[in-house]
Amino acid sequence: MIDIHTHILPELDDGPSNLAESIEMAYAAEQEGIKTIIATPHHRNGTFYNDGHNIREQVQRVNDLITSEGIAVEVLYGQETRINGDILESLKTGEVITLNNSCYMLVELSPFEVPHYTENLFYKLQLEGYKPIIVHPERNQTFHGKPDKLYSLVERGALVQLTAAGVTGEQGRKIKQFCEQLIEAGLVHFVSSDAHNTSSRRFRLRESYAKITKVFGEEVTQQFQENANSIVSNRPIAAPQTRHPKRKKIFGIF
Repeated sequence: MIDIHTHILPELDDGPSNLAESIEMAYAAEQEGIKTIIATPHHRNGTFYNDGHNIREQVQRVNDLITSEGIAVEVLYGQETRINGDILESLKTGEVITLNNSCYMLVELSPFEVPHYTENLFYKLQLEGYKPIIVHPERNQTFHGKPDKLYSLVERGALVQLTAAGVTGEQGRKIKQFCEQLIEAGLVHFVSSDAHNTSSRRFRLRESYAKITKVFGEEVTQQFQENANSIVSNRPIAAPQTRHPKRKKIFGIF
């Protein structure tokens, strides 16, 4: 398995506080059957700031230690970028980086809103050859109340990644139902762990794929896994046929 969204690099954000904890995460990933991890520390998120150049250096440092420990996991570089109007310029300078130097990049929205410029920004990114992936939309209150906003972005080329813990129900029944609603509507392209540690925010990727297979069938799971492979090799992904999601009122999700 390939995990395209993790916080495994130490001392950069709200992930591991030291190298030992990073190695614990790598070992846990190996035990779960994950062979490739894309490290995606926050670019700018409150108190965190991680430049793309520094991320590359930290990935090499962690890979060297993982290899010395005999853990059969490879870490690739990436970034989780909070949406802002300067993303295109930051990509040009290398401050913002894509997933494994591919055309794919993770874009994080706040839990509360979808900025008015989102559609235009995504359009400009795609004109420059980038493919924005909206991460954990199941946490966004606007999408819960108005899921057609997500549908509109996907119809215009944006991609979507759910968090494994949301799919499994770890984040609550309402978020789990919303994840299933989005999968049913063809608005999901990837599932990833967003793992931060080996306790409260674990990988759960294998468990989430088992849940998806049970509800939607093996073919859907295989497509999500193949799409993750396509990111690493920078190939086009297969997108399901989209449908307008059913609108459901959901309160108290946070």
